[in-house]
Amino acid sequence: MADRQLWSYKEIAAHIRVQPDTVRSYRKHGLLPAPDLVEGRRPFWYADTIRDWVTRRPGYRPTPD
Repeated sequence: MADRQLWSYKEIAAHIRVQPDTVRSYRKHGLLPAPDLVEGRRPFWYADTIRDWVTRRPGYRPTPD
């Protein structure tokens, strides 16, 4: 089942263990996928969109279960 929870910069940053400003920089430089939803000027991504993106990032290593 798809995870349709929407994540902001804050949730993405927590997931990949960086600061929200780093995630904003990733978007500015085209390193983040396009947002799944934009409300006003605030972008949001589905959790599954970000999880998939994380697996394709350089240096990705899956964590043991």
